[in-house]
Formats: sequence, C-alpha cells, structure tokens
Amino acid sequence: MTVGIRGMGLIGGSFEKALSALGHTVLNLRNDAALKLPKCDIVIVALPPSMVSSWVKENAVFFGKGAVVFDVSGVKSEICASLKEFSLSSDWVFIGGHPMAGKEVSGYENSDAELFRGASMILTPYPETDHEVISRLKKLFAEIGFAKTVVTDPARHDQMIAYTSQLAHVVSSAYVRDELSEFHDGFSAGSYQDMTRVATVDPDLWTDLFLSNSEALDIVLSRLIGRLFEYRDAINSSDAVKLKRLLQEGRDSKIKAK
Repeated sequence: MTVGIRGMGLIGGSFEKALSALGHTVLNLRNDAALKLPKCDIVIVALPPSMVSSWVKENAVFFGKGAVVFDVSGVKSEICASLKEFSLSSDWVFIGGHPMAGKEVSGYENSDAELFRGASMILTPYPETDHEVISRLKKLFAEIGFAKTVVTDPARHDQMIAYTSQLAHVVSSAYVRDELSEFHDGFSAGSYQDMTRVATVDPDLWTDLFLSNSEALDIVLSRLIGRLFEYRDAINSSDAVKLKRLLQEGRDSKIKAK
C-alpha cells in the first residue's frame, strides 16, 4: 500500500514510521503533491485544524480514484462539515480521524513508530460512507498497533474530546501559572507532576484546537468552574459535611469511570 502524509510533526511522523515498519510505501506530501498524490491509496492529513479543509480542497484534483483521505486533528465537526458536500460528490473518500495518542513534546524528532501502541483511533465517517472503507481502515489501524477503533459522529467526538483532552490542557496550563510554581522543587511529587504534565503544549496548535472547538469546550469548562466554586465555598465556610460529600462524589466518579 502507498500512503501519503501531509504534515510530518509528531503524529504524521509517527504514522510514517509505523507504516514504514510494516512495509508500506510512505510519501511525504510537503512538496510535489501533484506527482505523489495519484499514487496514494491512503492520504493522511496531519495539519492543524484550520489548515485541513483548505489543503484537501486545493489538492483534491490530484487524489486517485478510490483513495481514502483522513485527517488526524483533534476537532472534527468544523472539518467534516466543510468537506462533506465536496467529498461526497468526488470519486475519493474523506473520513475524519483522531488518534488518541501523543506526547508532551512535538515535532518529527519526537515521533515514534510505537506511539499508537495500545491507543484508540476515532473515526467520524459520514452516514453515506461505505462500511467496507471503514473496515479497511480498522484493519490498518490494528496492524499499526491501535487497540481499538471507535466510530462516532463529529459532534459527539468534539464533546468528548473537550472533556477528556482539551479541558485537561486548560487546567494544567492555568494550574502551573500560579506564583508558587517556580518554587515547587523539593515540595512536589506525583500529584504536581500529573497536574502539570501537559502544560508544555504548543501554543499555536492548542490555540487552534481550543478555538475550533470553543462551544463544546466552554460548556465543560463552565461546569468545572461551577464545581470548583462548590469546593471553595465549602472550605471557606468550614463546612466539613459538604466538603466530605464533594470528595466522596469525586472518588465515586473516578471509581465508576475506570
């Protein structure tokens, strides 16, 4: 199989290394897309969300008949909506995708063929998408090392990612900006490391991700702020009964979510 990849950062580079290790031919589509794209059975678009749709539309004329194109960005609704009519009227297939894997660092130099080992891959196909295409992709992802492929719709994806990923990055960034952060050495252990692990984000990429999913992110962020006020009020009023109840609810929620 020949796979073309546009965007050789952490995710694109990891796909390149994983696919090459399996014996597939991988083409870097940064230059000469007009010559390389017709040869591709699969095209992976590993660009920031704001660049995905325009790149696909600008290069669609070069896609081979039957080619499967999927992106790997962290938001789906905006991208899938903008490409739906365009792609469904073409002889190639577009499917939204998002590998649930990453690192605190970015760039091709940090990419790894084993990055996706045990992770889940999310697909957001259109209702009209041929199930055979989805089956082919599931097989490929399993070969790469993904533990599962989750198929959902773009809105549900963005709702869940706002909670499981984007909210965590907002909290981590806000937490580490405290005036005491620079003095943490000698006073911090696992809890501090867990809370700050994803604070070293790429500001450009994550600004794009947050703003591309602002509605869903605002909802979960607002709910979190409300819960934080509950804890603060219980602490300020020395309300041990309420505080214990809140902590117990958090404990129960964590146990239930396992």
